[in-house]
Amino acid sequence: MVVEHYISELLYRYNCVVVPNFGAFLTQRTSARINDITNTFFAPTKSISFNEQLISNDGLLVSYIAEAEKASFEDILFRIETLTKQWKERLNAGEKLSLKNIGLLWNNSENKVQFQPYYEVNYLTSSFGLSSFKSIPVAREVLKEEVEALEEKIPFIISPEKREQANFRPYLKYAAILLLAISAGFTGYQVFNNGFQSQQVVREDAKKEIERQIQEATFFNTAPLELPTVNVDAVSTTKAKINNAAKHHIVAGAFRVKANADRKIESLQNKGYKAAYYGTNAYGLHMVTYDRFTDPKEALSELRRIKRSESKDAWLLSEK
Repeated sequence: MVVEHYISELLYRYNCVVVPNFGAFLTQRTSARINDITNTFFAPTKSISFNEQLISNDGLLVSYIAEAEKASFEDILFRIETLTKQWKERLNAGEKLSLKNIGLLWNNSENKVQFQPYYEVNYLTSSFGLSSFKSIPVAREVLKEEVEALEEKIPFIISPEKREQANFRPYLKYAAILLLAISAGFTGYQVFNNGFQSQQVVREDAKKEIERQIQEATFFNTAPLELPTVNVDAVSTTKAKINNAAKHHIVAGAFRVKANADRKIESLQNKGYKAAYYGTNAYGLHMVTYDRFTDPKEALSELRRIKRSESKDAWLLSEK
């Protein structure tokens, strides 16, 4: 009769198993835990302890063994008391008593029984099949310098996903209107003659105003934004002038692959547009235009029509 085998079976169902005239094995539920040193995860379990003060026979262990061994209650009780007497003699002799799947017992210098549980078996039935496992620590590297270097090389592009339809304000249209106003000349525009503004101030202010309004807009074209080139030249003290020979292009899009640009040109030409290949921008993208004009009024009028009927992504590019 292997008593520790029956004790082990009862620990699955009961929190206290008393071994008559020896002591009681107690279990208590413990939560899942992590060993920070070994990075090991442990499932919830029942921790086992031993109390040598609880020696009164409650009948649980004796009845369970009697039923399993098909023997009488008195016979099993006698056999258990005989066995526990041997266990005590071994402990008093300084030996360590090992009970399989339960734990290790020994006497300390004060002749008190000490107990160290084994962890091979988890007596918590709700955690059946859950074994401990070790996780490999996540290695994180700080690549701040490399990231900053990449940010300097990669152009800032606002994708269509970033655009919010409800808050979109067509500043590009305003920039085109401002360009048209400068091209046609402001009627009656007079600059101050009191020395507060000079020719250089007018030139810089005009460029800054256009750049500010365009930068505040949310563009959703797949091509990186290429600002219109505004040439405020020969500004006199009485009128702002611009080169009337400038050409204005209505841009349909920019493509990474030249073949895609060619297909776009063919598609627009089939629709009746004078589509053409403009060239590559500063980012190496192949630009396609709907049409080109020398008159800024005509360019703006056609741009409005295209944005209404063809594509709201179209924009105006003016060159010297």
